[in-house]
Amino acid sequence: MSVYYVLLALTAAERVLEMIVSTANAKWSFARGGREVGREHFPVMVALHTAFLIGCVVEPWLRGRAALSSIWPVALPVAIGCQALRWWCITTLGRQWNTRVIVVPGLKRVTSGPYRWLPHPNYLAVVLEGIALPAVSGAWLTATVFTIANAFLLRTRLLSENRALHMLGQGGLHEAGTGS
Repeated sequence: MSVYYVLLALTAAERVLEMIVSTANAKWSFARGGREVGREHFPVMVALHTAFLIGCVVEPWLRGRAALSSIWPVALPVAIGCQALRWWCITTLGRQWNTRVIVVPGLKRVTSGPYRWLPHPNYLAVVLEGIALPAVSGAWLTATVFTIANAFLLRTRLLSENRALHMLGQGGLHEAGTGS
């Protein structure tokens, strides 16, 4: 197994851990009167992020190699940095972090950690990872297709989150994690 496939296996394991955290946090949020917003795009997000990881595996395999690309020394640290940013977001939001958009009445918007500088830092991690992870092995088709599809999804997701923030008076809503 190549170093790249080990990286992808670790990334997939990280996504499973995210889903465990997200499920527990969703239960916590719903128990406090939380309401899900934008539910209709969630299955699309899951499908896109799953297809992304599959593309990262299949594209190099179809080329007959999963070797590291010539730009892996740049792409790998960016991909790892995206994981660090993602978990900084998760730990900063604590119980309020979720892969879904769940509004919990009465909670204040978090403005610490990476949210001090960016309103949606987790989405920055998703966008950069969508390019960097496949770039480690030169899976440019996967990077391109995911980046374009994710741009449309993020537009929908951000509109949903911002609409919910506006409707609920700026309280209790925070961006989700992954998606990946």
